[in-house]
Amino acid sequence: MRERGFTLIEVLAVVAIMGIMMLVSYPNIKNSLETRGLENEARKILSTLQQAKFQTVKLKLNHRVNFDNSLGYWVYYLEREVQLDVWQEVPGFMRRSIPAKFSVTVNLPDQKIAYTPLGMVLNYSTNQHNISLHSPNIQRQGRPSTRTIFAFAGGSVQYAKSN
Repeated sequence: MRERGFTLIEVLAVVAIMGIMMLVSYPNIKNSLETRGLENEARKILSTLQQAKFQTVKLKLNHRVNFDNSLGYWVYYLEREVQLDVWQEVPGFMRRSIPAKFSVTVNLPDQKIAYTPLGMVLNYSTNQHNISLHSPNIQRQGRPSTRTIFAFAGGSVQYAKSN
């Protein structure tokens, strides 16, 4: 009587086919991860700006998001005004850093965006009101490689993709 099962050659053929499929799909997976990473970083900045606005309106204290590059990489954090022109980091809000693989352009007055208790931008400038993240890896693929967050005088924020 013959036993049922797979021969070594059949198993090796299946493993080889799976290996080829993985090898072919790896660049697509890597590209998707890069794009997702860029999107996530931009959305984290966007949500931090929204959180600053929410806290400002809720507590009736000026809040701001401060972008800092003094250590050679970009960090941003939430602050509130405890006295006139005296700012303190918001307790419980952890500083967030932006991965070095992304090029960051902070086009804000003094690299900060501040909100009034009415939810409006305190330091709005018509020519300085955005933060951009750019991925050279995505650019090489010919896909939209820049994510820009725009802040407007009324306190709203907009997220846009571009090349």
